[in-house]
Amino acid sequence: MPELPEVEVTRRGIAPHVEDRQVTEVILRREGLRWPFPSGLTELLKQRRVLSTGRRGKYLLLNFEHGTLIIHLGMSGHLRVLSGSHPPQKHDHVDVVMGETRLRLTDPRRFGAVLWHSNEDGDVEQHTLLRHLGVEPLACEDLGLRLHRESRQRSAAIKQVLLAGDIVVGVGNIYACESLFHARIHPNTAARRISASRYQALAIEIQRVLAAAIEQGGSSLRDFIGADGQSGYFQQTYFVYDREGEACRVCKTPIKRSVQGQRSTFYCGRCQR
Repeated sequence: MPELPEVEVTRRGIAPHVEDRQVTEVILRREGLRWPFPSGLTELLKQRRVLSTGRRGKYLLLNFEHGTLIIHLGMSGHLRVLSGSHPPQKHDHVDVVMGETRLRLTDPRRFGAVLWHSNEDGDVEQHTLLRHLGVEPLACEDLGLRLHRESRQRSAAIKQVLLAGDIVVGVGNIYACESLFHARIHPNTAARRISASRYQALAIEIQRVLAAAIEQGGSSLRDFIGADGQSGYFQQTYFVYDREGEACRVCKTPIKRSVQGQRSTFYCGRCQR
């Protein structure tokens, strides 16, 4: 599933091609994905100009003068920038056309979403899918303090607290596993039992790991590719994720795998205590 780095890589990839460009056509090849497409979406966007692009957690935002198009890539989706005419393939569901350029949404499993938030309904941050999201990890200067303060009453495992997204957003399964490893925190540790100093170390690693993943184009698990059609290669630097049974890169102990909340967790039993 595309996580924060993959969505940010996508945003950066499409921005030069869509910002300050006018939509000339919207092509919808089905009635919706996870949810129905907004009624009248073609009329809402046609002849309107994209002012800027943005991202909130795993949601990509295309900002227009009268509202915001909210795009979620779901489990297997990706956006590509195409020039000229490209016949759609089976899982190509949406094209936003801007002259000779088209932004194409491909989503084989159809868990993604294309939604509209009008300026008349207030700031996009108040959209039902965004209003309860936690802070952006790369923009939060006091992330360690915030994690410590808001976890005092949480008995759930720290890995699950990170995935919940209501304290800090966008730290998905891959990057939670990697960040916890580098901070030397066991993923099953109760969130409320972690000290302020260890949360400070965790915050540093979350920010470092996410920034490194963005720089390297994200991770290419399953169907994710960037807006230019290229695959990311951060997965080549994993320390624990998807490395069950392989030697820890630090202590040589075999990496372990467990299941938390129906998601695989990878960790080193020696380095993470």
